[in-house]
Amino acid sequence: MNVVVLGAGAWGTALAISAAAHGDARHRITLWARDAQQADLLRLQRENRRYLPGLALPPGLQIASGALHGASALLDSADLLVVATPMAGLRDMLQVLAAQRATLAWLCKGFETARPGAPDVGLLGHEVLAQVAPHLQAGALSGPSFAQEVAQGQPTALVAASEHACVRELLVAAFHGPTLRVYANDDMVGVEVGGAVKNVLAIATGLCDGLHLGLNARAALITRGLAEMTRLGLALGARAETFMGLSGLGDLVLTATGDLSRNRTVGLLLAQGLSLPQAVASLGHVAEGVTSARTVVLRAQQLGVDMPISQAVLALLEGRLRPAEALATLMERDPKEETL
Repeated sequence: MNVVVLGAGAWGTALAISAAAHGDARHRITLWARDAQQADLLRLQRENRRYLPGLALPPGLQIASGALHGASALLDSADLLVVATPMAGLRDMLQVLAAQRATLAWLCKGFETARPGAPDVGLLGHEVLAQVAPHLQAGALSGPSFAQEVAQGQPTALVAASEHACVRELLVAAFHGPTLRVYANDDMVGVEVGGAVKNVLAIATGLCDGLHLGLNARAALITRGLAEMTRLGLALGARAETFMGLSGLGDLVLTATGDLSRNRTVGLLLAQGLSLPQAVASLGHVAEGVTSARTVVLRAQQLGVDMPISQAVLALLEGRLRPAEALATLMERDPKEETL
């Protein structure tokens, strides 16, 4: 199988390293970098020093670069194309790849930021696909996964989500290996909602930890956050059981508690008194929860779904609440039954 990973950031590089180092030897794995200079450095140094310093690229991992419009040989020879851009770049990439025959998948999690003049308030990946290239057979690879640990070969489990069985099977065949276990799931909506909302909730738990509110408070936020995530997912047509799996509870726990979590780090930094621009600038990477929070809240409001934690995070990010006030608004809510 010829697999091309499009995007040489941390996650794209990590997945390519894992597939080339531990996957089926019959697979050919190519990592494409948009920037030719970055690609030259990857070939020369055999590591991605910007995003994953100190982790060697396997000898069998091929490096490519250049404009995709002029790289027909690279694209046309692929059996599987994996888009490893932030959510903001997915639409443009899908437009470029719309004429390809290869199976397609993406790694990004979150909601697309609403475009000026567009009637929608921000879409999930499969909704973007339906607008741009509905004829493509595609899916998403999601689940609890820090890029650094995947590249290091530490045990990880992911979910290959698609409504097409052939897409799920191809993703499993491409990436399932000794250190990376890939499960198949046909609930595309549920998997993508989990991957998007957990980033917003991780900001809340980072804020909680940064304010030293204790482990009880963190557990409450994660548990009630899972309920919020599930409510939104059900309203969008997902299955409840998906949120008890890797792309729901699993990814939420990892992102909300792991020290490598960018979204949790945003919450920690805000609790320390940094402004949002300062917190984001200090990361050096994209924190999707910052851009997804507004869309999560707007879509929930459109559907009549109550998401108080997400609403508090949005108010914090927009400067309408200070860190301590954001948590206070949650604790001061009226008592209610514990339900979804």
